[in-house]
Amino acid sequence: MGAKTKTHGVFGEDYTVKFLKKHGYKILERNFHSRFGEIDIIASKKGILAFVEVKTRGENSICAPREAVDYFKQQKCIKTAEFYLINNPSELQPRFDVSEIVVTEKGEKIEVKTHNYIENAF
Repeated sequence: MGAKTKTHGVFGEDYTVKFLKKHGYKILERNFHSRFGEIDIIASKKGILAFVEVKTRGENSICAPREAVDYFKQQKCIKTAEFYLINNPSELQPRFDVSEIVVTEKGEKIEVKTHNYIENAF
């Protein structure tokens, strides 16, 4: 992963955490790892346990950020969420969301051009 990709990724995750908190979510985990994969953010709100995949791309990217959450990535997220729930039992309803962010760079500054939060994405 290149430095720019990593910078965009961290920026996108931070932006999504702020977005979720603003909309009443409680952040439970960030960058939860298992042998199956990683979930960027795990958050809860009103009976929902949201497993959030964050995809951030530059404005000149050849595909939309959500397109990177393909079948294989979805399967990794599902298995990682199952692992999380085995180790952290919950009565909350699990849901898989995608936070899609397109950024633009102005010198050293990264700004959000568009943000699309997709609930129940898969």
